[in-house]
Amino acid sequence: MKLTIPEGRVDWRTRGIWHPGPPVSDQEFAAARHGLFSGAFTWPLMVARRSALDHNIAELAAFCTTRNLEFAPHGKTTMAPALFEAQLNAGAWGITVATAGQALACRAFGVPRVLLANELLDPAALAWIAGQLDQGWELLLFVDSAAGVAAASAAAGSRPVRVLAELGYPGGRTGCRDAGELVAVAQAAAAAPGVELAGVAGYEGGIATVSEASRYLSAVRAAASELADAGLLPEEVIVTAGGSAYFDLVAAELGGAWLPGHRLRVIVRSGAYVSHDNGLYQARTPFTRMPGALEAALEIWAQVTSVPERGLALAGMGKREAPYDAGLPVPLRVRHGDGRVTAAAGLSVTQFNDHHAFLSVPDGTRLAPGDLICFGISHPCTAFDKWPVIPVIDDGYTVTGLIRTYI
Repeated sequence: MKLTIPEGRVDWRTRGIWHPGPPVSDQEFAAARHGLFSGAFTWPLMVARRSALDHNIAELAAFCTTRNLEFAPHGKTTMAPALFEAQLNAGAWGITVATAGQALACRAFGVPRVLLANELLDPAALAWIAGQLDQGWELLLFVDSAAGVAAASAAAGSRPVRVLAELGYPGGRTGCRDAGELVAVAQAAAAAPGVELAGVAGYEGGIATVSEASRYLSAVRAAASELADAGLLPEEVIVTAGGSAYFDLVAAELGGAWLPGHRLRVIVRSGAYVSHDNGLYQARTPFTRMPGALEAALEIWAQVTSVPERGLALAGMGKREAPYDAGLPVPLRVRHGDGRVTAAAGLSVTQFNDHHAFLSVPDGTRLAPGDLICFGISHPCTAFDKWPVIPVIDDGYTVTGLIRTYI
């Protein structure tokens, strides 16, 4: 599948690329095959390793295929049409988004099928979606209230707005809090003109433990069965769940043919898997519980700008450049001024300012102003949004392409 990827140009506005001359196209810049340390870049800079991206996309595609699951990777992680294209070409059923604006972007990119994994009550956005549905586009959205159903119904055009009744859990972000509430929302959807109930949705990613997540997913399954027994579900039923922390449990609890009389389509929505990380998801990936592995694809390179006292160094990277909401960046390697690369053993980030990382430096480790440090990140969803242009590197640190992110 070929998406419509907007043509980009590299110039003085392109963050992390040192290009004071006339603008060049992304393709021209990539064709030059710049080395990461050749002088074409300035620091800090976030890059993505192509081999890791390719591996991760293939790994999740294989996981879903072997378990007869569909996959709609969560696009809000990257909002990068080049990665959407790669995911769709690897067999993804569609792309998941979180906001109407992200759905609009997917429509512009040419994504044929979108799952809006959120409640939407904006009349203007719903009216636009209804118009696009009338033109043949496919989009489903979540509802957890009669108000959400009514908003979808009021916007509907000639084709119904397809919705998924969302089951949440106490303290969770959205979703009906119990099966009784879910039945009431499903009944409202069944009775609303211009609305079609397509199935049930859930999200287990915010749950703390494996056992609690399993119990919740079992409740999603039970709720779907209850709706089916009440005659509220169509012949083909969509059941969707699955962040990047528990997709193995989604397969275990929701996979298989457990809804008699219905064709069941179970859709996993993991997003952070595509780049993985060196923090939050390194610790929480399901591949700690089963064979297989994901690889951290994102690196942020920053320069040591000051070593003002023993045990302390400052790197030119901060909250404006790197995620910090789910753990501070992790030093991986040091590239010294003479080109030597050593492990960043013992280094740790202790504090973040807007453009400074405070590094604890153990005795026996030598850092000098001008050294470059390669950092891994924690939580890619708040990394991609900081970098409108991300150089893609091969394993020899040659830049082979550029990824652009949107919204």
